[in-house]
Amino acid sequence: CIQCGLCVEAASAGRLAMVPDYELSVRHRANLVVNASDGVDETGALEIESVQLESAIKRLFKRSLHIRHVDAGSCNACESEIKQLTSPYYDLHRLGIFFSTSPRHADALLVTGPVTRAMEAPLRRTYEAMPEPKLVIAMGACACSGGIFADGPVTHGGVAGILPVDVLIPGCPPSPLALIHGLLLAIGRVEQRLVPSEASLR
Repeated sequence: CIQCGLCVEAASAGRLAMVPDYELSVRHRANLVVNASDGVDETGALEIESVQLESAIKRLFKRSLHIRHVDAGSCNACESEIKQLTSPYYDLHRLGIFFSTSPRHADALLVTGPVTRAMEAPLRRTYEAMPEPKLVIAMGACACSGGIFADGPVTHGGVAGILPVDVLIPGCPPSPLALIHGLLLAIGRVEQRLVPSEASLR
């Protein structure tokens, strides 16, 4: 989804709606698909795995999180949202979340863009340089699935084709609040919402 709204225009009245929701981050790509009949995710096995992962993350990263960001072919829309996080309004540091200039000091890798073939090797090297344990967060439609570039000959169609992804933050681009929610989900400070309200079915 690049939030163009064309699906809302094409759908029958009331079946789809654009809403200002920001709690959209999930641990597995399958969770991005919502069953329109009841809004309940059907991937129970994935949720069990998520609970186990969350328990481990709470033990390891409950105090702070240091992030290394890699632009793997982004249009820079996501970067403009990331930049807002350090402003006085959002003040990401108050949550104990910081950006690191070195992957050797980072707990999490935040990736934007569909991962172009030219960025595959640098992305892998960054990931390998990080100490264990390490999280991978895919930010934006491009990083989650390749977005509008998914079928292009020069991209890998998202981060999951290169690295194991722990949290996906959909949107084109995700808002700063959506990004904060995804980061807090990554470190186990918020729960993944699997049953959206009727108004927010997508």
